[in-house]
Amino acid sequence: MTIKDLQPAVVWNNFYGLTRCPRPSKHEEIVRKYLLDWAKEHKVEAFADETGNVIMRVPATPGYEDRKGVILQGHMDMVPQKTADTVHDFLKDPIETVVDGEWVTAKGTTLGADNGLGVALAMAVAEDKSVKHGPIEVLVTYDEETGMSGADALKPGILHGDILLNLDSEDEKELCIGCAGGLDAVADFKYKSMVTPRGYAGYKIVIRGLAGGHSGMDISLYRANANKVMVRALIPLIEKYGAKVADFTGGSLRNAIPFEAEAVVAIPAAKATAAIRAINGIFKELKLRYQESDPAMSCTVAKCNKPARYIEDAVMLNACKAILACPSNVIRMSQSMPGLTETSINLAVVRCNRGHLTVASLLRSALNESKNELAQRVRYIFEFAGAKVKFFGGYPGWTPKPDTPVNKLINDMHIKLFGDPMNVMATHGGLECALLGAKYPNWEMVSIGPTILYPHSPDERCHIPAVQRAWDLLKAILENIPKK
Repeated sequence: MTIKDLQPAVVWNNFYGLTRCPRPSKHEEIVRKYLLDWAKEHKVEAFADETGNVIMRVPATPGYEDRKGVILQGHMDMVPQKTADTVHDFLKDPIETVVDGEWVTAKGTTLGADNGLGVALAMAVAEDKSVKHGPIEVLVTYDEETGMSGADALKPGILHGDILLNLDSEDEKELCIGCAGGLDAVADFKYKSMVTPRGYAGYKIVIRGLAGGHSGMDISLYRANANKVMVRALIPLIEKYGAKVADFTGGSLRNAIPFEAEAVVAIPAAKATAAIRAINGIFKELKLRYQESDPAMSCTVAKCNKPARYIEDAVMLNACKAILACPSNVIRMSQSMPGLTETSINLAVVRCNRGHLTVASLLRSALNESKNELAQRVRYIFEFAGAKVKFFGGYPGWTPKPDTPVNKLINDMHIKLFGDPMNVMATHGGLECALLGAKYPNWEMVSIGPTILYPHSPDERCHIPAVQRAWDLLKAILENIPKK
């Protein structure tokens, strides 16, 4: 069985088409063309705005012309993550999906259900003539995962609807009415490249198998951070065994909890056996600490060619200590919404290139003051260690409004269809509603979607029955949108 055999066919067929399109963030050319070609084939009015968002317009079903206009919104890009042993080029290769019982997943990569299924649901409304609805606009933004650039660039006045249904939530029973704001931080350590002395042997340290996950949705699970695991080994190697670090690479995306890290080191040959024993001892302790959250975590130390040059010791040691000192977890839980993370940080990506060791983090908070305070903590930690720190890409939170008519409508439809109310909540993840609402302050906004587990990781999977229920709920909402 393939996803083209699943129901509702109109949704899954559109999702299949999206899986054929390479679409990592900032490389949306292929999927943008696909969406416009699809609209032309299905006789749906569509265009790309001047920045690259795709907008479709679907006239009201006869008899529904007097209903409030609805914008169905999702994003075209996906997070490109894969396991270390998977061969996949996200710029060229399609996503290979697998039907596993009640779940759809991918072969060693992210699935792209975030947010491909939301876009597929919107496309299905535009395509299916049996769906009853008022005026519909479909907004498909670009570059959501690495900065929400498409939502940020959207011009006010280009859309005419009254209600925004964001289709980027990941639990079918949740009615999301708010989200956290975010801020990117990059610490930059400038270093000199030194010649590796004689008498040293080269080794490669590899941390793999961590659970990783979405830095907004999964940060409260307190999973191990591969960058922090690595520096736990590197600090004693440098201080006690005189090791030289030639390279340190960890994580891949600022909104994904890093699940892999690698380092190339040169260790004095006479101390190599003791140094490796020390690494294994440290990792054994970490393995025990994270046995529940990261049971597949592994560490290998393999001999390699001795690196010709290394990063000067003082800079590397200070950087490692700053990475260890900087938090990368939940800072505070919400006091007003139990169970919701209020403020967090994900120490996401470490790179060494051309004399610069950079550490990129993503800060999130529902409260601007808490986000700003956390930014200062990060600044001070890394500045004390000798780095220059820059902040960018800040976006606001989306303030919950629990009592809007559209919230009641969606909850009523869910009770009517499935017998129980939805869980009205806010998310610690970033949603484009925050940016879009700032441009269209009179919109009523909510976010819904089918159940997706482990987004932003190779374990990403979507619950098949939840897609059918999400489709049924969406149709019922649109049919019952109130008059203007």
